[in-house]
Amino acid sequence: MKVLGMGNALVDMMIRIDDERIFREFGLLKGGMRLVDSALIKNVLERLKSFPVEIATGGSAANTVHGLAKLGVKTSFIGKVASDDFGKFMMEDMLKNGVNPNLLNGKAPTGIALTLITPDSERTFAVNLGCAIELLPEDINAEMFEGYNIFHIEGFLVQNKELLEKAVRLAKKAGAKVSFDLASFDVVEENFIFLKNIVEKYVDILFANEDEATAFTGLTPEKALNVISQTVPVTIIKIGEKGSLISDRKDVVRVDSIKVQAVDTTGAGDLYAAGFLYGMINGLSMHTSGEIGSLLSGKVIEVIGAKMDDERWSNIYTELRKLMME
Repeated sequence: MKVLGMGNALVDMMIRIDDERIFREFGLLKGGMRLVDSALIKNVLERLKSFPVEIATGGSAANTVHGLAKLGVKTSFIGKVASDDFGKFMMEDMLKNGVNPNLLNGKAPTGIALTLITPDSERTFAVNLGCAIELLPEDINAEMFEGYNIFHIEGFLVQNKELLEKAVRLAKKAGAKVSFDLASFDVVEENFIFLKNIVEKYVDILFANEDEATAFTGLTPEKALNVISQTVPVTIIKIGEKGSLISDRKDVVRVDSIKVQAVDTTGAGDLYAAGFLYGMINGLSMHTSGEIGSLLSGKVIEVIGAKMDDERWSNIYTELRKLMME
């Protein structure tokens, strides 16, 4: 089984802060994602220059395929980066971790996701897409999608609606199941009609957190699950510490989260998707697939950023073997 991902190829710059007034100062909504220009990124970094900055490769779909690759799944990723240091960093990181990078070359600098992390582990994003936004419909073709079983795409690509729709259409034509992550409640609110059409027409597996599910349906997570599953074969709604709700139209299961000491929720949803898709690829039940998703999301929130070291992955492999034997 092979998985193809497509999304905004970004480099994460993560800063832990202790004063939420900075959100008002720069017009950011706590827990949300705002697209900004490079000047605002520069101003925030200047304002927080006394705070340590951690840098890692990122982007929602890229994080998911990275997680799948670490679990041994053959993966590829389509995105656009510049020939700058951050672009080279992205390319080298994917190659090192077993992801086949189909990274096209852009004119603007490589995109940056500035992530501000508050003491409650909540993330607030200021994103400058850079050349990620230069990924255009004419950059992708049917050949790129051939031979893949699952195509995983992020809702953040909604900034180019024609690209997003062409991608899911090509994936379906190639025989792949479309896995879609709604990405952010504000993305859903601002693009509701378009996303509703995409979900109903193309999506086989939908990932959403409770805020995104509510923005998409206007309902509580439980009721949202029932509504979405009328048109989507497999729906997953993540409900934070309470775990996740999963429906395949016939059954609904609830999966508990694992108890961890949360440090940073960056990548939690992305790694949950990696774990769940891994379970599906291996023919496991919805519940076990959800447990693998919870395992990965729980482990990643114990560290800063969406990437984990080899020791943590080794522990995950041990826990994974136990889950798959149950």
